[in-house]
Amino acid sequence: MQNPIVAEAESTNLQEVTYSYQGRVWRRFWKSPLTIAGIAGLLFLVLFSFVGPLIYRVNPLAINLAHMMQPPSAQFPLGTDDLGRNYLSRVMVGGQSSLIVGFASAVVSMAFGTLYGMVSGMASRWVDTIMMRIVDIILSIPGLFILLFLDAVFKPSVFIMVLILAATSWLSVARLVRAEVLSLKTRTYVEAAQALGASNWRIMLRYLFPNFLGTVLVAGTFSVAISILSVATLSFLGLGLPPPAPNWGAELSSAMNYMFQNSWWLTYPPGLAILLAELSINFIGDGLRQAFDSRM
Repeated sequence: MQNPIVAEAESTNLQEVTYSYQGRVWRRFWKSPLTIAGIAGLLFLVLFSFVGPLIYRVNPLAINLAHMMQPPSAQFPLGTDDLGRNYLSRVMVGGQSSLIVGFASAVVSMAFGTLYGMVSGMASRWVDTIMMRIVDIILSIPGLFILLFLDAVFKPSVFIMVLILAATSWLSVARLVRAEVLSLKTRTYVEAAQALGASNWRIMLRYLFPNFLGTVLVAGTFSVAISILSVATLSFLGLGLPPPAPNWGAELSSAMNYMFQNSWWLTYPPGLAILLAELSINFIGDGLRQAFDSRM
């Protein structure tokens, strides 16, 4: 049986090494100019979407046919749409549903995908094979088809959209986590923990999860970007959140009806908002990838 003093010393050394590694990781993360640009862009969108409506108090659903299709002016900073609604307020409020659905679906998919991948990696050979074949079968179906099918079956709402997007994005996380678990569970410290009688759950949470946390975080950031784009795609196709609630994809879809009528103010704001969200989140994800990459 191991000496308690030696065990305590090894645990202290392990914690010091872990804290030192974490410090280097976050220093590398904040050192990247693209990371700073991504955080600044995402912070701007969050303030624009959630704080902006509190300052610019204009009802985005108010219809005024006397001000239809007005270009940007002092009264209407981003103009009006085909029903005379204030476009700035609609773009602001439209960002709320896009960002909430994007981030919430990524959190759900990361949590379920991580749990599924850890269980599959630590399970017996036959259980692991069955679980991964289920993932392969779902991955063989085009993701857009699954999204369209689920969106047609269930009445769209923010909660339902979160579940629909999470149902298609957890698969890649599960495969990444399983691969990490298969690689890590053969390490000496894991075998030592098993020899001392540690349960599989303790091994997964105490010894495995901290070592592939970086992989999960990187996959999660890119999942956010994909979810925001998926929300915009479904709304652009008319299958997203039901009107009159605004969102970036629906506003862009409506603007396409007037793109040949010199109504540029209807197209650029939601399109640039989606582009900025995608670039910002991808910059943050790339910064996390470089920070956790030991070769950098």
